[in-house]
Amino acid sequence: MALEETNSLIEQRKAKLTALRSKGTDPFKNKFAPTEACKHARDNYSEGREVAVAGRVTAHRDMGKSMFIDIRDQSGRLQAYAQKNVLGDEQFDIFRHLDLGDFIGGRGTLFTTKTGEISVRLTSFVILAKALRPPPEKWHGLADTEIRYRQRYLDLIANPDVKEVFLKRSQIIREIRNFLNERGFVEVETPMMQAIPGGAAAKPFKTHHNALGCDFYLRIALELYLKRLLVGGLDRVYEIGRNFRNEGLSRKHNPEFTMLEAYQAFGDYESMMELVESMICQVAEKVLGTLTIEHKDVEDKVIRTIDLSRPWRRTKYKDIVRERAGNDWFDVAPQQRRERAIKLGAEVAKEYEDFEVTQAVFEKLIEPTLTNPVFVTHAPKELIPLAKLSPEDPTTVEVFECCINGQEIAPAYTEQNDPIEQRERLEHQAGGEQQKLDEDFLVALEHGMPPAGGMGLGIDRLCMMLLGQESIRDVILFPQLKPK
Repeated sequence: MALEETNSLIEQRKAKLTALRSKGTDPFKNKFAPTEACKHARDNYSEGREVAVAGRVTAHRDMGKSMFIDIRDQSGRLQAYAQKNVLGDEQFDIFRHLDLGDFIGGRGTLFTTKTGEISVRLTSFVILAKALRPPPEKWHGLADTEIRYRQRYLDLIANPDVKEVFLKRSQIIREIRNFLNERGFVEVETPMMQAIPGGAAAKPFKTHHNALGCDFYLRIALELYLKRLLVGGLDRVYEIGRNFRNEGLSRKHNPEFTMLEAYQAFGDYESMMELVESMICQVAEKVLGTLTIEHKDVEDKVIRTIDLSRPWRRTKYKDIVRERAGNDWFDVAPQQRRERAIKLGAEVAKEYEDFEVTQAVFEKLIEPTLTNPVFVTHAPKELIPLAKLSPEDPTTVEVFECCINGQEIAPAYTEQNDPIEQRERLEHQAGGEQQKLDEDFLVALEHGMPPAGGMGLGIDRLCMMLLGQESIRDVILFPQLKPK
């Protein structure tokens, strides 16, 4: 819609607002209580039943002395029928000048039109909010991705499928909580501003606390504070919260994202495997009613199907790397691995250590091919300094990465609870920079932490997988964008 045309429509709507007020009508009235949602009215239809519904006007059809409009709320759409001889001349004149996007509340009785559509025959109505800007040109298909992400409210108005995605996301999180609560986990909250950002290798966002006169960092992981609670005697804890990483944006990455982390005393990486597998399957069945997820391209053609049926595949990290990079991968010299990785198409920086070269092969050439669930276990110890070493292979740790839909959904491991070993490995990761060590966490470990399993699950990526979305921006209501 051209800017001039939009401005003209805005002026017309403002003129209607002025006219309504001149007639003593408050176009932003607050006193109206619907008795039910639009969908409930349709689903519980009986001829002549009285209802009160409210919502946004999304369509209108003027027939002279009568008029049909569509009212839409969160639950869906309900047609309303207004008659001049019922509402009276003055009220009907006001009704005829409703604009698309206005909010109204209406009372009346249910009936079925000649075409078989359940509707409400209005006996009274009230304007609840006057929309001064016109809605998107296409109610059923706002396509401009810049507008969709920057003005998500327009996206929700125009695309019922988008609204459904976010309603489903809410259900997914609710079912995760139900699952964990039923297993005796306690939901907690831990600091989002931390003096030392730990629990992951990522660049943090920095802020300053004026009253305390020192810098803090937005957390990059939930882990270290949740482990402190294991020390304190909370045997099963979890948190669903925001993490912040000052890194790039992509189809799979947003600087602000939602994580679930759960820790279970007297568990290990294998008990976490059972937990993740059971939880995701239960959530899928409860929210979607199926363990089969279809992902489609922009033309709505099925391009792949994810089968969540149990049991899920389990394979060791070294074995799956050998499948793709050669059976002799871990037998050749580091320089040969680097050369082969580059030849295979992996992105290998000059400063990469040997384990990072192998991880580049995994992330670039293996992980994207893992559509159905796979637990990739026993990764190199350098990747995860907070995990226990594997007794059968001390070069690896007792971990898994749960990969689904070509991306990591949930990493987990047997937690390191030896304070001396933990300090040595964190010092190695910090590269000698003492200020990067969370001394309070290490002191907590010295008080004794029970053996435990812990896992993190990316809520946004889980929603992408379950809801058939190809971009993380399509499951985050307000994704990060560069300001205009």
